[in-house]
Amino acid sequence: MTELDLQIACEFDDLPSFEQFQLWADKALSNYREDAELTIVVSDEAQSQQLNNDYRGKDKPTNVLSFPFEAPPGIELPLVGDLIICPAIVLAESIEQEKTFHDHFAHMVIHGCLHLLGFDHIKDEDALEMESIEKQLLADLNIADPYRDDI
Repeated sequence: MTELDLQIACEFDDLPSFEQFQLWADKALSNYREDAELTIVVSDEAQSQQLNNDYRGKDKPTNVLSFPFEAPPGIELPLVGDLIICPAIVLAESIEQEKTFHDHFAHMVIHGCLHLLGFDHIKDEDALEMESIEKQLLADLNIADPYRDDI
């Protein structure tokens, strides 16, 4: 089970509940980690933009940022890292992509958790693997394939 530290650092209507965040994090991490500790920060656009600029060189807010924790060699800790999620961006994307806000939020939590576990989508074959895992995890939650063109 995932020990979740949820930090709400902005005002935003209709955020998912703690239980939803917990469910999504457990779903993403449970196949890879028996015990996991995760921090999710729900941030405003200014903080998202600042962190995205500082760590990725992109001067704009983004949906989710992942900051994996790397333990020193020889030390095993359950901490997987931190996710910074900007609900304003998630909402804008959900409207643009014609998805529900909470379904898209679930996708962003799962997507971010997979990044914390070392998955990425830089190369096409890696992207296909990551997307396949995301689609299966979301299907398990009765959430439609987020990569379908006809959503």
